Amino acid sequence: MDESLEQAVSEICDQYNNDPTRLVDVARAVQARFGHVGSPAMDAIAGNLGIQRVEVESCVSFYSFLSTEPQGEVVIRLCDDVIDEMKGSSRVARAFRKELGIDFGETTPDGKISLEWTPSIGMCDQAPAALVNDVVLTWLSSDAARRIVRELREHMDPQKLVHSFGDGNNSHELVRAMVDNNIRKTGPVVLAPATQGDALHKALSMSPAEVIREVKTARLRGRGGAGFPTGMKWDFTRGSDGDHKYVVCNADEGEPGTFKDRVILTERAELLFEGMVIAGYAVGAETGILYLRGEYAYLRAYLEHVLDDMREKGLLGKGICERQPFDFDIRIQMGAGSYVCGEETALLSSCEGKRGDPKTRPPFPAQKGYLAQPTVVNNVETLCCAARIFEKGSGWFAEIGPHGSPGTKLLSISGDCSKPGVYELPMGVSLADVLELCGARDPKAVQIGGASGRMVGEDDFERTVSYDDLATGGALMVFSHKRDILKPVRKFMEFFVEESCGYCTPCRVGNKLLLQCLERIMAGKGVPEDLEYLERLSENIVTASRCGLGQTSPNPIRTSLKSFRVAYEDMVQEPEGALRPSFDLAAALAEAEEIAGRDSTILNE
Repeated sequence: MDESLEQAVSEICDQYNNDPTRLVDVARAVQARFGHVGSPAMDAIAGNLGIQRVEVESCVSFYSFLSTEPQGEVVIRLCDDVIDEMKGSSRVARAFRKELGIDFGETTPDGKISLEWTPSIGMCDQAPAALVNDVVLTWLSSDAARRIVRELREHMDPQKLVHSFGDGNNSHELVRAMVDNNIRKTGPVVLAPATQGDALHKALSMSPAEVIREVKTARLRGRGGAGFPTGMKWDFTRGSDGDHKYVVCNADEGEPGTFKDRVILTERAELLFEGMVIAGYAVGAETGILYLRGEYAYLRAYLEHVLDDMREKGLLGKGICERQPFDFDIRIQMGAGSYVCGEETALLSSCEGKRGDPKTRPPFPAQKGYLAQPTVVNNVETLCCAARIFEKGSGWFAEIGPHGSPGTKLLSISGDCSKPGVYELPMGVSLADVLELCGARDPKAVQIGGASGRMVGEDDFERTVSYDDLATGGALMVFSHKRDILKPVRKFMEFFVEESCGYCTPCRVGNKLLLQCLERIMAGKGVPEDLEYLERLSENIVTASRCGLGQTSPNPIRTSLKSFRVAYEDMVQEPEGALRPSFDLAAALAEAEEIAGRDSTILNE
């Protein structure tokens, strides 16, 4: 093994105390240093961390931002989600291909620039967008793509590609991003101004039991879409046996069409971290982990700065707010490109330095989560709401929105609308009002809750955004009448096929079969029976899949079949004769003809 490589890997492992639970961090650092995590590096990592080499390779091969093969000094990752496609990512892709002289998945002959596709990077409100290493580039065009390549060849510094900064903290010296917040409407809970420390001081004047009771009184429900009562989750965690307890914030905002957490992390990080400290006090934890998706690495230095500032002010660390013996600190755990890590147990696996495989439940994280200890897992918006409850009071919060869905909801709106961006609206707002606010253009369909959510049509526009009606984690994509509804459905299914962790057969195989059938229908080779097949197979995948990804992945087909069945029926036809339209007899006989050395007599009769 190369001594310089071995020494560098040893130094990187030392930075993380040779802790095997920090394997993802170690692998990211090696990738950044050498452009890949090759076999010799994996051997060195295993030796330094005291784990099996297969564990290292299993981890490295799982995450899309890690590579076992050399990549360029600069990696351009162009987003290919459905909104970017609608906004012209294919034209941008052609320009990159032509200017670089390579295709996607390849590296220039000089080894300097690699070109890759990547799923949603949280920039649907300013698409097309791309990541150049960790630098975000938005509002791309063909001309911009050509300019990017030419500039990179001059200086090879992605940060120099940013010629202007976005609003708010996007222009902070530790961020310096061209990203726009696109806050279209602020509300009283998450995006309202806050005085740092107010919520925390009020919470720490109560006992932990009183803190949990206050959250229950406010009827706060998790903002991830499922809506599990937050106070109940905290109560379960506090009551579980364990040597240590943890608070984990899920900032792995990987759902296509969602970008609200990006804005919260940029503009309300202090509120989020106060919510984590309050949760830690309530459940008896001393450690918090912010799991930050790899696509938001450009925010990490700023978030670390906010944490340092809180420590200096006595709001984090030892003896918080002079209340002894409450100690609580937060570290940032970076993701490395994996949609399934948005599922809470897969996220915990990643935090433990493993591939992001979902865990079998029960036990639930509140019983055995991070390192098999009781763990609270809340998302970014939920923790912000929790902090605001202690600033304004549980009664104030509970009075916003309907009884079953109190508070506000942040919506990430994109697609065919004139005002894409983030909206904080009271729960219970009608979808029609939301569409009017965002300037929806001749809306035909709305995808609510991202790819794993539901697609609704005009008959449902009077329904409300709430847990009792149209529940959503925050994504809302608008499709006008000029769109072929089956195209975004196919794009969503392609995404799920790619992002399945592959652990269980229903998800790994079932989603591929759904996609194949959908493509057959879209090619005009489907039969009416295919619609029943899609419904039956979808139900089986939902019932038998191990985690939330498989349990929701058929939703694009299930919900579009319900709302837009005529779009499917128009594409299928009764077969003529005994053969299905999708069956190609000539192709089926081609191999046999080659073996026999003659043409088929059946085809030539």
